[in-house]
Amino acid sequence: MDYKKEYLTNIPLIALIAANLIPFWGVLFWGWDAFHVVLLYWSENIVVGFYNVLKMVFAKVSKPVEHLGKLFLIPFFTIHYGGFCAVHGFFVLMLFSKGNVDFMDNISWPCFFVFLQMLLNVIKQAYSVMPTAMRYAMGALFLSHGVSFVYNYLIKGEYAKVELNKLMGSPYARIVIMHLAVLFGAFLTMALGSPVGILIILVGLKTYLDVIFHLRQHKKHQAKTASV
Repeated sequence: MDYKKEYLTNIPLIALIAANLIPFWGVLFWGWDAFHVVLLYWSENIVVGFYNVLKMVFAKVSKPVEHLGKLFLIPFFTIHYGGFCAVHGFFVLMLFSKGNVDFMDNISWPCFFVFLQMLLNVIKQAYSVMPTAMRYAMGALFLSHGVSFVYNYLIKGEYAKVELNKLMGSPYARIVIMHLAVLFGAFLTMALGSPVGILIILVGLKTYLDVIFHLRQHKKHQAKTASV
């Protein structure tokens, strides 16, 4: 009974589920197809990366000198993750033939910063083909992850227990597992003409995975607290 009460009063979990209900509405009433669903979930990767950078900034270190390590790790993560998302987003746009995307167009930023410019090119193209309702859905996902960041990471003190090296790789596992499932479902809906029923199952699968990742991640931090 205590566990049920804990889940029912878990504000970030409620916000997460509420944000994930928007794609259900989009499929049922706004005519979203597989492309809209997959593009929205790709956009969430940008949100995840944004908050992961904030987590790295606020992560507690044992010695003040360790803050110098952040001066390397944070830019490295931003550039590496940005390039990863740029290629991923380009693949999504090309897969569904949405616009003539050239993520190498007018590349002029120096050295490794070129990966961030590539990401901005893909974001611009993705944003240009999004209906207005999807932009609101992105805002809801941004708010949902923000609630979790403030409540779990800052207020409940997860920032004092995380390791910078683990934060570096934490978003990638989520993206790979999530999008393998989502893209498989998207291929199926495209093959069958994007039937609403399968799209609903696709959104439901993503919501389920989100909840599992959320509970598993924060249980680890609770276990660390209990062992201290």
